[in-house]
Amino acid sequence: MQLAAAQLTQHLQRGLRPLYTLYGDEPLLVQEAGDAIRASARTQGYTERTVHTVSGAHFDWSAVLAAGGSLSLFADKQIVEVRIPSGKPGKDGSTALQQLAESAAGNDSTLTLVLLPRLDFATKKSAWFAALEASGVVIELQPVERGALPQWISQRLAQQGQRVAAGEEGQRTLQFFADRVEGNLLAAHQEIQKLALLYPAGELRFEQVESAVLNVARYDVFKLSEAVLAGQVARVQRMLEGLQAEGEAEVLVHYTLAEDIRALKRVKDAMAAGRPLPMALREQRVWGLKEKLFERVLPRLSATTLDNLLHAAHLVDGIVKGLKAPGWPTDGWQALHRLATDFCLAASPSPSGGGRGGGARA
Repeated sequence: MQLAAAQLTQHLQRGLRPLYTLYGDEPLLVQEAGDAIRASARTQGYTERTVHTVSGAHFDWSAVLAAGGSLSLFADKQIVEVRIPSGKPGKDGSTALQQLAESAAGNDSTLTLVLLPRLDFATKKSAWFAALEASGVVIELQPVERGALPQWISQRLAQQGQRVAAGEEGQRTLQFFADRVEGNLLAAHQEIQKLALLYPAGELRFEQVESAVLNVARYDVFKLSEAVLAGQVARVQRMLEGLQAEGEAEVLVHYTLAEDIRALKRVKDAMAAGRPLPMALREQRVWGLKEKLFERVLPRLSATTLDNLLHAAHLVDGIVKGLKAPGWPTDGWQALHRLATDFCLAASPSPSGGGRGGGARA
């Protein structure tokens, strides 16, 4: 059965199931959920624990299967933990996981915990994952998106008896904190814990947070795409600076921006030819959050604006490969900053950005 992460504590208070599967790309949240299950198990007599990490196609699954049926002389209950970092157990692993799921039913001496990364749609439909879901509890640990990060920080501060000021000052503090730790939840957790060591319980001033919290943000090009389409100019500039500092390839950043511009142009052209927006998005394979962003931004972008952005993307493609373009910076990152800013302003819901024509200065 599927269980929301927020329901885990209440679920454990009602009793343990013999099989749990945790999956997600946020190590902190997976670790905390696993720790909660292990702690609950220890209170119920599961005193022994074995860990099996699946590595490579020739992993010996017989050891995992045997572990569930063997107890030491000093324990009557055990935890068998199976970690699959790749998320791909292979043919033998698929069979073994289905056997584990089948044997878990009615086994009150062994608690099996399977840990996986984020899974794609096809993997969630596999026979082995379906068996785990049918025989036990499956929990997806979703990342904390940027919009929800201030509230997450506030809740974590509250758990250690701290809080920010009420009103606008407090929101400013939380936004500053979120900017410093975006994309790095484990480091965010550590920075929150550091505040508990530095300051007593009670209200935290902005100056205290500003002086204590390090800039540990980590960015990726996929989040950059979402920020540009959302018209978040300041965040886009921070992300570009972060990507440059982390050594991200200029061509990959350019490809991400250019692909979005090309996809928007194709959808716009399809709509001009009479196709409904949902059909045009499906044809361009635009799904999920990006689909919602496209739906919001397309009415703000004229055909001329998209043509200008497309031309600008073409020029920047040459710049990041060492060519020069009249009126554009010669440095690849500076050119990417300009392209991203123009794109972002064109996508922005604000009056100042809504009608701006992307590459008009090129």
